[in-house]
Amino acid sequence: MKAKTPNTKYIEWKSPEELHEASLNWVSELKFIKDEQHFLDELIENYTLQLISGNIFEKSKKVVNELSKKQNEINPLLKKVINHCNELTILVDGMDQPEEEKEYKEKHRVLLIEVDTYQQEYKEVKRKIFDLIKMIMKQSKQKRLLS
Repeated sequence: MKAKTPNTKYIEWKSPEELHEASLNWVSELKFIKDEQHFLDELIENYTLQLISGNIFEKSKKVVNELSKKQNEINPLLKKVINHCNELTILVDGMDQPEEEKEYKEKHRVLLIEVDTYQQEYKEVKRKIFDLIKMIMKQSKQKRLLS
């Protein structure tokens, strides 16, 4: 699945309050994803034996590695977004600094793309994990019915 890049042309016209609100939403969403990753870790831990058995070992190994990669990427991204939130004073300090304001909005545009890409890639990994677990649960249910 190819990640779609968000429309960033409108950032030029956004007010500082709107940019701040967007940044706070990113922080909230990334923190939620971090919590969700702990849930996925526990889910994988609960189904470890089934994930390492037989025909799905390679597939599950790949998906678990993808999740691990996403977990390693989230803290630096979260720090970037929080720092970006804290730099908002450039836009609201009352001083006319066109170069700094332009630079801040450019950083916001880049972060918008980065956060959006991360979220889309993470959703894809999460979907793969749920598909694997769902398949394991179906197999387990079939085995119980046959016994």
